[in-house]
Amino acid sequence: MSYDPEKHHRCSIRLKEYDYTQPGVYFITVCTHERACRFGEVAKGEMRLNELGRIVWEEWFRSAAVRPNISPRLGVE
Repeated sequence: MSYDPEKHHRCSIRLKEYDYTQPGVYFITVCTHERACRFGEVAKGEMRLNELGRIVWEEWFRSAAVRPNISPRLGVE
């Protein structure tokens, strides 16, 4: 699908003065269509991944192998 400014009205939330190529920590949120629960379920405060969730988990951590300049981490410190 090509970009059509009449239909696509998204604004960038990036800081204009910030150099996003410099090292840093970035938080990424994955949202599914209509926020459907596609990756598993939360039970007793713990995420229990289904098959699709395990694929996403494995690919997330595989990113470091194919992109040596990143280090994927989960959670808040």
